[in-house]
Amino acid sequence: MTIHRWTPAARRAFLLAAGSIVILALAPGFASDGVIERLTVLFIYVIMAAMWNALAGYGGLVSIGQQLFFGLGAYLTIRLADAGLNPFAAMALGAVVVAGLAWVLSLFMLHLRAGEFAIGMWVLSSIAHLCVNLDPLIQGETGTSLISLNAYAIGERRMLIFWAALLGMTGLMALLFAVLRTPTGLAMQAIRDNEEAADSIGVNPMRTKRLFFVLAGFGTAVAGALWLAQVSAFQPRTYFSVQWTAYMIFMVLVGGLGRFEGAILGALIFFAVETWFAATGVWYLIGLGAAALAFSLFLPKGLWGWIADRTGTTLMPLGYRVRTDTTT
Repeated sequence: MTIHRWTPAARRAFLLAAGSIVILALAPGFASDGVIERLTVLFIYVIMAAMWNALAGYGGLVSIGQQLFFGLGAYLTIRLADAGLNPFAAMALGAVVVAGLAWVLSLFMLHLRAGEFAIGMWVLSSIAHLCVNLDPLIQGETGTSLISLNAYAIGERRMLIFWAALLGMTGLMALLFAVLRTPTGLAMQAIRDNEEAADSIGVNPMRTKRLFFVLAGFGTAVAGALWLAQVSAFQPRTYFSVQWTAYMIFMVLVGGLGRFEGAILGALIFFAVETWFAATGVWYLIGLGAAALAFSLFLPKGLWGWIADRTGTTLMPLGYRVRTDTTT
C-alpha cells in the first residue's frame, strides 16, 4: 500500500497544461489580432473564477462584493500611471496595494459570518465606488483612460497585455494550487466545513481565512487591472458593478464549487456562452441566470463535480490517495 498525490491522469494533465501555456505564449506569432484579444479576456475570466472559488469554494467565505477589488485594481492602475509609473508596473503595484488594503479589511470583515459577510462586502464596494467618484482625475462617472498605454504601438500593446494576462493567470493559478496543497490549504477547507471543530484541533481560523481573503483580493485586483489595460477606458460605474461578482459566481457554480478544475471549466463555458450569445442582449443575461439556477438545482457540485463523482478523475489533485500494491 502506498500513499500518493499524482495519478497518471494528473501527470498527463499537468504536462498538457504546461505545453498549452508554452503554445499560448507563442500565439502572438501566428494568431490573429482578434484571437489574441479574446484569449486575453479568457485569461482574465479564469483568474476571476479561480479567486472567487478560492474564497467561497475552499474557504466558505461567500462574497457578493468582489467588484471592490476588481474596481480598485483598475483605479489604482490609473492613479499610479498618472503619477508617471509605467502602466504595466502600475498594474502590478496597484494589485499589491489592493492586497494590503484587503489585509486591513480582513481585520474586521472576517468577524462577520455568512450573509453578514456577503452583504458587508457589497456595501464596501459601494462605498469605494462613491469615493473613487470624488477623485478629480476620474471626473465622476465620466471616467478616464489609461492614457500612458498610448506610448506603445497598437500591435506591441496587444501582445504585452496578452503576455501580462497569461503570466498573471499562470502565476496565480500556480500559487493557489501550491497553497491548497499545503497544511494551510487543508486547514482552510476544515474551517469551511466546521470552524469550531477546526479550531479545537489547533487550526488558527482567523489567520488562515485572512490568507485566502488577501489572496483573492490580490488576484481579483490583477483581473481588474488587466481588464482596464484591455479596454483602456475606466468608468467607476462599470468597474464597481456587481455584475463582475455575478459572473464569478456563475463560472464557479457551473464549473464546480470547491473544485480546482471547476473554476477553469466554468470560465471556459462562460467564455463560450458570451462569445456566441452576448449579442442577444437581455436574453443573454436571462439565460445566464436560468443556467446558474438549473445547475444549482440539478448539478449542485457543478459540471466537473458531476464528472469527478462518476469517473473518479482528478486532474489537479490537492489531497492524498491510497493505492494498494495490486493497483496498476
